[in-house]
Amino acid sequence: NIGNMEVLSAEASGTGFLSGGIKWMLESGEGGDPAEQKAKLEEQLKYTRGFLESVKKKLSNERFVSNAPADVVEVERKKQADAEEKIRLLEESLLSLN
Repeated sequence: NIGNMEVLSAEASGTGFLSGGIKWMLESGEGGDPAEQKAKLEEQLKYTRGFLESVKKKLSNERFVSNAPADVVEVERKKQADAEEKIRLLEESLLSLN
């Protein structure tokens, strides 16, 4: 249900997310309730912070890091980086609503 898709060189406003290392921005359109958007973003932020903490816990476990295959550890590090970037984008989106 995408009505229009544009490649922009400047930062767009809206809700952002990462997919395949590419940053995507979704405009919310007109008439959206800012309080509802803010609540959704805060819920996503809370979930993502919890997810990040679980990944950090796993990576801080020396037994996991030393016993797991290198590719598994690398996947966890990628999850950490993706979660940190998603948190940054969610925080930016929240600031744009204020």
